[in-house]
This record gives sequence, C-alpha cells and structure tokens, in this order.
Amino acid sequence: MTANHWQQLITNVNIATMTEGGNGYGEIKGGALAIANGKIAWLGAMADLPSYDAKQLTVIDGQGKWLTPGLIDCHTHLVFGGSRANEFEMRLQGKSYEEIANAGGGIVSTVAATRSASQAELVELGKPRLAALFEQGVTTIEIKSGYGLDTQTEIKMLRTAGELAEQFPVNVQRTFLGAHALPVEFQGRADDYIELVCNEMLPAVAQQGLADAVDVFCESVGFTLAQTKQVFDAAKQHNLAIKVHAEQLSNLGASELAASYDALSSDHVEFLDEAGVEAMAHAGMTAVLLPGAFYFLRETQLPPIELLRKHGVAMAVATDVNPGTSPFSSLTLMLNMACTLFRLTPAEALAGVTCHGAKALGLADSKGQLKVGFDADIALWNINQPAELCYQFGVNSLSALFINGEKVK
Repeated sequence: MTANHWQQLITNVNIATMTEGGNGYGEIKGGALAIANGKIAWLGAMADLPSYDAKQLTVIDGQGKWLTPGLIDCHTHLVFGGSRANEFEMRLQGKSYEEIANAGGGIVSTVAATRSASQAELVELGKPRLAALFEQGVTTIEIKSGYGLDTQTEIKMLRTAGELAEQFPVNVQRTFLGAHALPVEFQGRADDYIELVCNEMLPAVAQQGLADAVDVFCESVGFTLAQTKQVFDAAKQHNLAIKVHAEQLSNLGASELAASYDALSSDHVEFLDEAGVEAMAHAGMTAVLLPGAFYFLRETQLPPIELLRKHGVAMAVATDVNPGTSPFSSLTLMLNMACTLFRLTPAEALAGVTCHGAKALGLADSKGQLKVGFDADIALWNINQPAELCYQFGVNSLSALFINGEKVK
C-alpha cells in the first residue's frame, strides 16, 4: 500500500515490534509507523520513510516514546458475582480450606452469587475490572464462563462478556468453561454433570455463537482425564478451539491430552513434566503462566521455565482475574511477577502479553506484533526502554492507545 493511502502516521518513535518470539523486542530505534484501514501499513526507520502528503493524513509526533503491540490478557475469569475478600481474611486468621468451604465459602459462594445476579448486574461488576485493564493498554482479552455451572447462568456469563465487548473498544474472546467445578446439586455425580456439559450446555453455547473456545479444569480437585476427553470430543464436534487448566496442583497428563487435540494452550502448568512439554511443543501449544495465582496461593512449585525454553514452547502471561485465587486486574503487575517470581526476562514477559498472548488465543496471524498487515492495535508508552513495563507498576506510563487503527486513549 502506497503512502497515498495512509490515514495515520506516528513518527519519531522507538518501536518494539515483538516479532522475535520472546528472544528480544525486535527494536527499531528512531522509527515511524503508518496505519491504513485499521491495519499496519508500513513501519521502519525514519530514514527510510517514504514521501507522503501531510495534508492527507493525521501525523502524530511520538516524541521519542516507545510503541508496542497492544497488550493481550489471554486468561481471565473477569465476569463473576460477589466477593471472596472474607475468605482471604479467614485464611490469614488460620482457617483451613475445609473450614472455609463448610462456612459456605470457596467457589460455591461465587457460583451462588453469579447465579443470583442479573446480566445487567454482572456487566456493572465487570466494568471496573475491564476498565482497569483497558487503562493499562490491554486491547484484547479472553473472558471465561465457569461460575454458573448450569446452562442458564453459563450462557448469561458469556452474554455478559459480549455486552462488555460492546461497551469497551477492546477485542473480547469468549471461552466456555462449564467444566470448571462440580456444582453442589451434582455432588457425587461428576459423570452426570459432564454429560450435561457435553450434551446440553456446549451445544446451546455453540448454537448461539457465544464462545470461541472450550476450557476444562483437569485436576485432582477438578475433572479427570476421561471426563476432560469427553468435553474435548464435544468441543471438536462443534468446531470450537480447545484450552485446558492443567498441572496446577498435580500432574495428571492433561497437557499431553490437550496436545493430542491440537489445543491452543495449557494454563498454569506448575507441575508440567518434560513429556508434557515435548507434547505441547510438537502440537505448537502455548504455555500460559499465571503468576498472580501462584503468588496469591503462596505456591512453591514453579512452572518448568527452563524446559519450556529448551523445547521452544511459547510462554504467555495473563492475570487470571478471578475472585478466589487471583483478584488482580493488573497485567503490568503480572509482567513484574513473571520476572521476579518465574525469572522470565523482560523480553520474554512482554512477549507473553503480546505475540505469545495472541498465539494462546489463536490470533497469532493478526495480533500481538507490530508487523505490516497486522491489526493496528498499538500502545504508545512514555518510557525509555521496554524493560520499564516489567520493572515497575502502579505508575501508568501509557500515553496513547489505538485499537484497529482508532485512537481510543
């Protein structure tokens, strides 16, 4: 596309293209970037900038700041009712998980609150969480269901995510997580519940076009490998992408199972072994690291970062926003935690919320990199080097944000 068709041009910027897969920032110092029809039309050094007619387009002086792709939060449970702050306090007072559950706490309390809330109420509750992420430069977010555990409420949650997408310019990917936990009315009947997920919930969700992917919590306190396989088979029947919560508390082999279905990602993965890593590498899966949950639960088993590096598995980083184990609506905090707790390099961490976050959502061909032809989802930061985005949080250095080429901040 010639310069005559450009609509916007950002000049005098340093650019972190994030095209190097986590091994670096793909830096262009003293560069410029052009936008046309919502896409990146040109980028490169100012010295190589083609001639253009400044009267025919909007020119923005970047003043030596840094451009990165818009940030991607690829794993959240952002839609839910109620709060679990009381449980946080109870744990710090020495109460056990069993005592909290017996007092009506745990996921049961969130399910009850989410079921009783209207869609309008869930939207209002979700707004400040999404707004906080948007203010930090998030342009794409995944939102899961999973706190309904019945057909009506799971659909309500996914519709809520859709309504939030209409109220914010952010791209929202929706994931059906009906197999998140066993509802109280199915206690002792997990197989029956999985039948409901596969034969009623998932077909209804697919028929209404409410989800882009299907997720399962495969764990000793979640669902078995056999039950997880049932859900994966149902997802395939409805042509929905597959993701899995796996190897967070133990190693059941769920990542290997997911790899056999060409899943997009395995998330948490603290107990993932080399066989699982190799299977993920062979399938081109992404490992989604969730340092917020690791921190909040005071876990000690680190994800196998060196094995993931050794086998070339892409590592994404996400907030895991949820009421029970990661009540954090801050992707910049996760960048810092990924470096300090998991020992990722700043370049790896930033790749985790850009190019690898896109890969975890099946969007690697259009988002997460600054590259000609990609969506013009772009963040302009008042920083001196990209590592600053991982170095500090609490100070918002975002200067401008573009989504599909539109300046939204």
